[in-house]
Amino acid sequence: MKKTSYKFQNTLIAIIVCTFIVGSSIPATAADPIEQQGLVDKARLSFESLLKDKNLSWLKENLNQAKGLIIIPSLLKAGFFIGGSGGSGVLIVKDEKTGQWSQPAFYTLGAGSLGIQFGAESAEIIMMVRTRKAVDALFASSFKLGADTSVAIGPVGTGVKSNVLADILSFSRTKGAYAGVSLEGAVIKTKDKWNEAYYGKAVSPIDIIVKRSVSNPGSKALRTSVAKASAGK
Repeated sequence: MKKTSYKFQNTLIAIIVCTFIVGSSIPATAADPIEQQGLVDKARLSFESLLKDKNLSWLKENLNQAKGLIIIPSLLKAGFFIGGSGGSGVLIVKDEKTGQWSQPAFYTLGAGSLGIQFGAESAEIIMMVRTRKAVDALFASSFKLGADTSVAIGPVGTGVKSNVLADILSFSRTKGAYAGVSLEGAVIKTKDKWNEAYYGKAVSPIDIIVKRSVSNPGSKALRTSVAKASAGK
């Protein structure tokens, strides 16, 4: 009886040791990019919601002209004598040959303004990138709107026409005390850490958009939605 008990104990210890060794040999996996995927999903929802807005019918009707889109689901702006704004978003670019939309690259948009300003504002923003020059400028780690590229507010209203020749047109829907959102002088920067987290390794916007060397299946819904809308479906 004692021998049986002793053998059982040895066997149990051996199993525990083996389990520990096997378990410790399994490499730890990277954390799921929850924040990044959340922003991609919010970008899709904002895009679909803004395109349904009758005041932004020009955007919907001319979306096929876009070479790229920057979608910022929430630009927060608050000021007490010194105003400032900031938000995160994604850039997707259309391949000129295939017409397919790229995987998203993560960016931040920041701006500051001086003046006596009170109130707070939250805005959903879509920037239609209309020229190759503007697309190329976005591949830099940082650039200023209005300096490196021209930016203008897109046409608002139903049945409107536009002859604005800006590199980038911005469309926004705001809530709060400010009358509008001006992106002139705003600085756009890449979010390298977020790009790395979403794709599992350090990548640049060129790797994501031009070389297309990485992908994340979580972006499929966003890219599909944009592709359908730009095709007029």
